[in-house]
Amino acid sequence: MWHSLPDEYVRAQIAVGALVMFGVARVVAAVLGAQHGWRISAVTRAFIALSVVFCLPQLLDVLLAASSGRAFVELQGKVAGCALALFCAPIVSHRLGYE
Repeated sequence: MWHSLPDEYVRAQIAVGALVMFGVARVVAAVLGAQHGWRISAVTRAFIALSVVFCLPQLLDVLLAASSGRAFVELQGKVAGCALALFCAPIVSHRLGYE
């Protein structure tokens, strides 16, 4: 029998996935940026652009499809995870001494 997961579970799992993916990638980019002399503002702008591209499929689905409840739940999870990662990863990078 096929059971669908509740929206809260889907939203939370997607948010945690985006948080881990963007958080780890942002810390690694800060390490590489410190070694290569990149500006942190450029790294931050690049990750903001990457998070917009990451959320774009669900955003287009929400805007173009009339009954896209599942896409809206996925979009909420992705936006929440990306926002948390872009907020918390610079703090972790700073604590590690790379910013």
